[in-house]
Amino acid sequence: MVRPATTAPGNGATAELGPGPVAAVEGDGLRRATPLLDTERRQRLVAHVEAHDGATVAELSERFGVSEATARRDIVLLNRQGLIERAHGGAVPRRVRLTPAFPEPPIFERASLQADEKRRIGRAAAGLVRDGETIIVNGGTTTERMIPHLAGVQNLTVITNALNIANGLSAQPRITVIMLGGVLRHSSFSLLGLLAEDALANLRADTLFTGIPAIHVEYGLSADDMAEAQMDRLLLTAARDVTVLADHTKFGRVATVRVGPIERVRRIVTDAATPPDPLALLRERGIVVDVA
Repeated sequence: MVRPATTAPGNGATAELGPGPVAAVEGDGLRRATPLLDTERRQRLVAHVEAHDGATVAELSERFGVSEATARRDIVLLNRQGLIERAHGGAVPRRVRLTPAFPEPPIFERASLQADEKRRIGRAAAGLVRDGETIIVNGGTTTERMIPHLAGVQNLTVITNALNIANGLSAQPRITVIMLGGVLRHSSFSLLGLLAEDALANLRADTLFTGIPAIHVEYGLSADDMAEAQMDRLLLTAARDVTVLADHTKFGRVATVRVGPIERVRRIVTDAATPPDPLALLRERGIVVDVA
């Protein structure tokens, strides 16, 4: 994403800012970098290493306008967090999953896991839906628990690419259901591919309610299936706000495919067993956290 132009103090000159450190044209006409916040720099560093299948310390130093010592410290920290791997003279994308439980088991097996927590989370999330809204509800065993509690919402439209969500809504004729087409992924009951993506391109919603297999404060949202992750990325762009439904087992995880940055999330609904430290960090970033 191209940053908006920045005006340098005193002379009115502007400079278009690219993906690297924030820059501005000063009085002598030279572009000088203003350092990124540490967290933002490290997020971009991970993305850069993934996009280029690795990077040297010198490349990262130049890219982000920091010393090589700082770049090395970033690599060490991100390696400890399981986001990248240290390599001779630099870093490479993480080759081994942080969590050995991936890939996710089929949806019918997941339905019985953390069942009580999912019921509370689903009920709390449904309470956030207002009359007259258009929402997206993606597939999953936690989002499915929202459906029985939507019966009292008036003039509601629900967009979904998930058979289990549409099936639950079929018993509620007052709710308008828009079903995205696509190719069925049997293990998740979700419809994926070009048909679903093309349909979604012409739709917009107030809020996306989504489950996610993995949440990491630094890395963001991630999943293990590439087709599911691609669809989830498009769902993120189709809604004004994003609410993530996730029980305590989803936090601190990093899966194979990054879905989106944590900053795209406006609210997270979770359960009381989620450790307080990541929730505090999320709140520091302006994300609303509801504990059901």
